[in-house]
Amino acid sequence: MTLQSKLDAFKTDFEAGKPPYNVPPSVIETMHRATAELIESGIARHALKAGDELPAFGLSDPEGNMVSSGDLLSSGPLVISFYRGVWCPYCNMELQALQEALPQFRQLGASLVAISPQNAANSRKSVRQNSLSFPILSDPQNAVAATFGLRFELPDYLIDLYTTLKNDLPAFNGDTSWTLPMPARFVVGQDGVILYAEVNPDYTRRPEPDDMLPALRRAARSAA
Repeated sequence: MTLQSKLDAFKTDFEAGKPPYNVPPSVIETMHRATAELIESGIARHALKAGDELPAFGLSDPEGNMVSSGDLLSSGPLVISFYRGVWCPYCNMELQALQEALPQFRQLGASLVAISPQNAANSRKSVRQNSLSFPILSDPQNAVAATFGLRFELPDYLIDLYTTLKNDLPAFNGDTSWTLPMPARFVVGQDGVILYAEVNPDYTRRPEPDDMLPALRRAARSAA
């Protein structure tokens, strides 16, 4: 079963209000409105693309250790997944799919990190719940996401909905900005050039992990 088919099955049940979700139609309509407006804004067109240079970054892992893009690239190509948070079921299913694909990435000499605005405690929770063996790096206020062109501000009506649903982003993230990254996936060669980029303002749509393998194989051949 592909990642997207799993996401589609979850979305069907969630939007139908099936137990245990029991979500009223008004909530679904609000979420659809926010996604449509984000798509129509064209923000995704300004995100980094294949051929662009990776913005250097240094972020803390769940244990408080600083992880730099330079150190990661010194050992091989890099896969980066921008992830909304532990509260997002679509993101968690994506992390699980990436974990399943991790042996293939490592066989090609690549490392994998996820980047999220959530604080270290919630990153540790993500790692536990999804049985991950790769780190989730904390990106306070989505500062690194902004350098990739991924950060956006939630509209007021969506903030109201999230508050009602107890998706308290200031508590999850440790800041009051009410910003998120668009879900995104990048493959970066050791020279710091982005070889693959997939950005989607619709958080229910995610690329398959296998989609990155051609770029990782090219990176492996270049490093040989």
